[in-house]
Amino acid sequence: MAEVTAALVKQLREQTGAGMMDCKAALTEAGGDLETATDWLRKKGLAAAAKKAGRLASDGLIGLAAEARQAALVEVNSETDFVARNDDFQKLVRTIAGLALAADGDLERLQAAQVPGTGRTVTEEVTEAVARIGENINLRRSAALAVDQGVVGSYLHSTLAPGLGKIGVLVGVRSAGHGEALDKLAKQLAMHIAAARPQSVSVDKLDPAVVARERDIYKEQARATGKPDNVLEKIVDGRMRKFYEESVLLEQVFVVDTDLKVKDAVEHAAKAIGSPITVTSFVRLALGEGLEAKTSNLAEEVAAQLAKV
Repeated sequence: MAEVTAALVKQLREQTGAGMMDCKAALTEAGGDLETATDWLRKKGLAAAAKKAGRLASDGLIGLAAEARQAALVEVNSETDFVARNDDFQKLVRTIAGLALAADGDLERLQAAQVPGTGRTVTEEVTEAVARIGENINLRRSAALAVDQGVVGSYLHSTLAPGLGKIGVLVGVRSAGHGEALDKLAKQLAMHIAAARPQSVSVDKLDPAVVARERDIYKEQARATGKPDNVLEKIVDGRMRKFYEESVLLEQVFVVDTDLKVKDAVEHAAKAIGSPITVTSFVRLALGEGLEAKTSNLAEEVAAQLAKV
């Protein structure tokens, strides 16, 4: 009987996509023979993950786990919205989101984290879920925010269940003060970010390359007007102010009260709690952004699901 080494377990896992513990069990059962172990996994439906790994997973859920001064988001993708509504899948996303808090949003740390009560890492648990649920599943992104004082505001849009939605936002609101006004501001800021999609908190935190590119574009546009040079700079400055109003959180019109800019709303809240407020940073994750959109219609999705029954 061949010895069941770590290298052998790794090789079987790469060939089948099954979980590490299942590969070890299969090799033990098969006396170290790879082919027999592969058959053992296939019979138990645990080798299916490898076949599904190449399929596009652009649906799924954003998961949120939040505490008073710390919160985390994860994006876990599935192939269809059917699976996003599956209780097993939703439980998986909640579990991963909770573990993302301890991992500070670091994806590699999260993937290697142990899932309580399973003996498996998050990566292995996702692989197990692929075999159980029957679709490709992918832990795509993770992010976290924390403040030393104040609150981390959070918001989920298109919520399917508590802690699960399609767009997730975190925003750090630092302040020595506390109370309802601070909590309300943090929640409203998170909702604003979900809708307005700012690029940075403040002008000075914008990517310098983005600022330079915008200014160059506006200069070329201004030159085309044929106006004198001393007027061109004023035109460019005016267009840059408009760009900042569209792209910078504190400069945007507040969606909750369009008579105010976000920075005005922050100042009002600071007066209400009697302490300065600083918006430190934010994270916005929208499900599937940057991934190729699926083209299948509802009838095709239903047919695909029925074929698995």
